[in-house]
This record gives sequence, structure tokens and C-alpha cells, in this order.
Amino acid sequence: MTLIEAGPHILPALPEKLAQAAHKELEALGVRVITGEQVVEATADGMITKSGELIKADLRIWAAGVKGPDMLANLGLETARNNQLMVKPSLQTSRDDRIFAIGDCAWFVPEGETKPVPPRAQAAHQMAAVAFYNIRALIKGKPLRNFVYRDHGSLVSLSHFSTVGSLMGNLIGGRMAIEGRLARFVYVSLYRMHLIAIHGWLKVWR
Repeated sequence: MTLIEAGPHILPALPEKLAQAAHKELEALGVRVITGEQVVEATADGMITKSGELIKADLRIWAAGVKGPDMLANLGLETARNNQLMVKPSLQTSRDDRIFAIGDCAWFVPEGETKPVPPRAQAAHQMAAVAFYNIRALIKGKPLRNFVYRDHGSLVSLSHFSTVGSLMGNLIGGRMAIEGRLARFVYVSLYRMHLIAIHGWLKVWR
């Protein structure tokens, strides 16, 4: 198995230290990780890189990042280069206060930051809560809340038995790096909590 990343390291949306840990763990699992290399063509035999190497493979997956559907660019709303809708701190679209956008289809750069909120599940979950509150407030004519992204850490599942991640270690004054079976346990627990929030206790635990 081979993983090819055009950037300097895998998982560009996550902290570099976490990306490096995931890189090492993948290699330990037998995955060849190539960084700083672009895929330019997919053939019947495999993937051809910009340097001219043919990486043979029976199954090929080519991911090109986050991009909204083309129809979003034709709605008359302001969009980023990836067709994501530009939103204000209230998560209302910049050109129409009646439309809200959250998750991968929203482009929001917090005040004082240079990068947008990362397209991750925890960001979408936090956005959903704020958007729900603001829609109800808008209907009732009450003030809206501004969205404030809080990074609670990241977990990357690499196999059934291996996970790496970093959690907000408030007790130790910074981030707490975890990996292996402990990280896997935390990952599964958080995933279960996410399913419960969506489907309820009965459907998740039956």
C-alpha cells in the first residue's frame, strides 16, 4: 500500500507533530508514505507521479481535498475558490442573512487568524449548535451569537488497533499526545458519543 501526499507532510489540516506521528505509525503498519510528490495521471496499471514514477496498484483512490459542489458558485452568494460559501461570524452567508452555512460547505476565517476553520467533524458539530441557536434567535428577533471555534484536539484512526492524536491537556498546561490502544479507546468512545448525539441511545447501543 502506498500513500502519496503533494504537501510536505500528510494530514495538512492537523498539527505537524501529529502528522509526523501518523506518518511513522503508517510506515510501521507497512504503508509506503511519499510526501512532496504530486499525482498527475491515473492509468489502468496505477498512478503516475510528477517525477515520472509509476506506482502500480489494483485499487486506486485519488482525493483532491475539500470542494463544494459547482452549484454553490451559481447561487449568487460569495464563495471561496473551492466553492465554499463565505460566512460571517454568525454563520450567515455574507450576501444573504437568511442563509446559513456550516461544515465543509462554509468558509470562515476567525478574527485575528489567517486560515479558515478546518473542515473537521468537531468544527461542523460546533457550527451546527451555533447555527441552530441563531436561526431560532433570528425568527424571534433576538440577538445572534458569534461562532467561536474551540479545538479540542485531534484523533486519527489508522487501523483497528492503532490511533494517534492529541487532546487538550488542561491539567498539564498544553496538549497531551496519545497513541496506540489508549488513543484507539478514546477514538471509539468519541465516535460512540457522536452517534448517540445523532441517533440517540437506543439505536446506538441495541
